[in-house]
Amino acid sequence: MRGGMGNMQSMMRQMQKMQKQVTQEQEKLNETEFTGVAPDEMVKVVFTGDHKMKDIIINPEAIDEDDPDMLQDLIVAAVNDAMNKVDSETNKTMGKYTRGMPGM
Repeated sequence: MRGGMGNMQSMMRQMQKMQKQVTQEQEKLNETEFTGVAPDEMVKVVFTGDHKMKDIIINPEAIDEDDPDMLQDLIVAAVNDAMNKVDSETNKTMGKYTRGMPGM
C-alpha cells in the first residue's frame, strides 16, 4: 500500500515538472517571430507564435490600382506562409508532449 502512494507522488511530481516545461516552451514559442513572404518578397508579414500579426511590409511595386486582386493574393500568400511556419514549429516543439496521447 505504501509503495503505491510513493509511486503516485513521484508520478505527480513528474507531471508537474512536465507541465512547467510545457508552459515555458509555449511562452517561448509565443514570443518567437515568424516571417512569411509572398512570391518575389512583394509582401512580408511577421507573426508571433501565438498567431498575432506584428508587422506587414508591402513593396510599393505590389500596389497596382488597376489590379487590387494581385495585392490581396500576395497578402494571403505571405500570411499562409507565416502560419505554416508557426504551425510547423509548434508541432516540432510541442509535439513531443502529445505523441502517443489518445485524441492528440
